[in-house]
Amino acid sequence: MTEQQNINYKRIAEAIEYIKTNFKEQPNLDEVAKKVHLSSFHFQRLFSEWAGTSPKKFLQYTTVEYAKTLLKENQVTLFETAHEAGLSGTGRLHDLFVNIEGMTPAEYKNGGQYLTINYSYAESPFGNIIVASTAKGICYMAFVDDESTAFSTMQNHFPNATFRQLLDSIQQNALYIFTHDWTKLDQIKLHLKGTDFQLKVWETLLKIPMGQLTTYGAIANKIENPNASRAVGTAIGSNPVAFLIPCHRVIQSTGMFGGYMWGTTRKTAIIGWEGTKKHLEF
Repeated sequence: MTEQQNINYKRIAEAIEYIKTNFKEQPNLDEVAKKVHLSSFHFQRLFSEWAGTSPKKFLQYTTVEYAKTLLKENQVTLFETAHEAGLSGTGRLHDLFVNIEGMTPAEYKNGGQYLTINYSYAESPFGNIIVASTAKGICYMAFVDDESTAFSTMQNHFPNATFRQLLDSIQQNALYIFTHDWTKLDQIKLHLKGTDFQLKVWETLLKIPMGQLTTYGAIANKIENPNASRAVGTAIGSNPVAFLIPCHRVIQSTGMFGGYMWGTTRKTAIIGWEGTKKHLEF
């Protein structure tokens, strides 16, 4: 490490410690930059290079992690949590949670207690599937080898939710993807729960055209985090919505198809099927 790199490292370490110590005051970019004797522009760029995220995002992560520890204590209200975390009100707490955790503070606090999820089983070209939805959109979809095991796995994602075996219009619209116009994929609404990083990766997967493949490294570059290929792979492996979020279109840089949550044979079949359908469109 050069002398300048060592200086930069110490500055970023000092900035991180300052944010972690003073997050309840919600310091802005200028305040933190001044603390480490840098211009706001230079500090923003340097922090992002060393920490892999912006100072603002780091502050948000720190705030939400603290809020999560408070919400685990059932006697703490959302208002009290927002106040203790240094936020201006519950609206700000709500926005931060939705952005970073993919759920509202109330949903986190109650573990899905007030969430009603409809689910059903259906056939697809690649075997049976379980598909589940909330009032907001599809929240879960997986290929099924055993229905009872599939239901238990889904329950683990939403441990306190109320489940109803019911095929609704949201699920029907999603299932059309196997037989109808692929260009209307954006009309399928999703209700996802995940970290900010996971949501960013899943959103990038949705932009991969049918019949095309990409690599973990390419996804990392797309989200402007080129050194995060391994983290991208972990996020892809956590995809809660099979097929609709096309994690099957991501392969290794060597050209090998790589693993798949629902089996490599199924992944190979899906890639071949999509390639054939894409070819038939022309």
